[in-house]
Amino acid sequence: MLGAFLSVGISGVNYVCARRAAERPWKTKKDSAYLPKVSIVVPTYNEHEVIGYKLRNLAKLEYPRDLLQLVFVDSHSTDSTVDSIRDFIMENPKMNVHLLVESERKGKSSALNAASRHVAGDVIVISDADCFWPAKILFMSLPYLADPSVGAVSGPKSLLNSQDSWVTRSEERYLRSANLIKLGESKTWSTILFEGGFSAYKRGVLETFDPYNTGSDDCGSVIRCLEKNLRAIMVTEGQFFTTFPNDLKGRIEIKIRRGAQLFQVLKSYGRLLLRGTFSSLRWMVTKNLLLYVLAPIMFIFLIAMTAYLIALFPPMIILLAVFLIPKINVYAAEATLNYLIMFYSMISTVSNRTFSIWKKPSDRQLLLEDDLLKKQLI
Repeated sequence: MLGAFLSVGISGVNYVCARRAAERPWKTKKDSAYLPKVSIVVPTYNEHEVIGYKLRNLAKLEYPRDLLQLVFVDSHSTDSTVDSIRDFIMENPKMNVHLLVESERKGKSSALNAASRHVAGDVIVISDADCFWPAKILFMSLPYLADPSVGAVSGPKSLLNSQDSWVTRSEERYLRSANLIKLGESKTWSTILFEGGFSAYKRGVLETFDPYNTGSDDCGSVIRCLEKNLRAIMVTEGQFFTTFPNDLKGRIEIKIRRGAQLFQVLKSYGRLLLRGTFSSLRWMVTKNLLLYVLAPIMFIFLIAMTAYLIALFPPMIILLAVFLIPKINVYAAEATLNYLIMFYSMISTVSNRTFSIWKKPSDRQLLLEDDLLKKQLI
């Protein structure tokens, strides 16, 4: 029973509490008149399939042009990415656009840190080349940064190809649950989980991206914000769109890599928690350590104990088949998959297995112009 509570039980209690919190009103001083100077930083590497769409998406943004700067930092692409950006700069002379080209590929966080030395905005917004924003996203989401207690804002991820296969439908369900939890955490005080598709930081909050070298430019960067006792919140107005692999192999590869990054992030939080770094966020950090570190371990323990009991009492498998297995729904299956992936990621990280921190996604060819047009993203 203890193993069940410390695995599935923790996840269930967290979801119920977060859902209730998500229904509450915001306790923030949102100011619709807040119009800071904004620098949008887009890291690129061999993005020829998507960069044209990304440029059209950014050109469609509704925000005062004299307050907007675009900074592209390319990590030595070997395709036409840089040429496409240069053409965009020539075709849009009235836009404040900068292109930085690195001589070698050092990773996404390194690219962002290189670009941060060239930004002029009071707010730095990060976006991946394969993520697309509604035109009013800055007007709608940045006013939350007017609150002195808020240091960073992110938005929920949604899939453009959510109906492609059972894999994408399953991922969309997972995202809805994960986004609800982050919204509940944000309304309570803060979340520690951010998305690289849209994340905005007050310039004074970050001295560097991913200061603890976790391999995660989004969640790893939020650590510094929370260290300063500032809130990092997810707001529904920051919704952005992207694609996702429609096969199980692609999904598992992405989740293992992200799981490894998350474990590195949580290790940093754990060390800081032991040092007494956090004050108001101590409970949030502890909860996430229980949810993403202890719960997967206890879930594996639960599986092992169940297998042991079946070996001792074989008829027990009939009881499971009759009373338990038919009642397992898609959400339970999702939780099982995520626990197994997180446990594998932890073991792999502890054993020093390396993961690519900026691997080109396999879903670029799934991005369709019609889908972007339907959402009025280009």
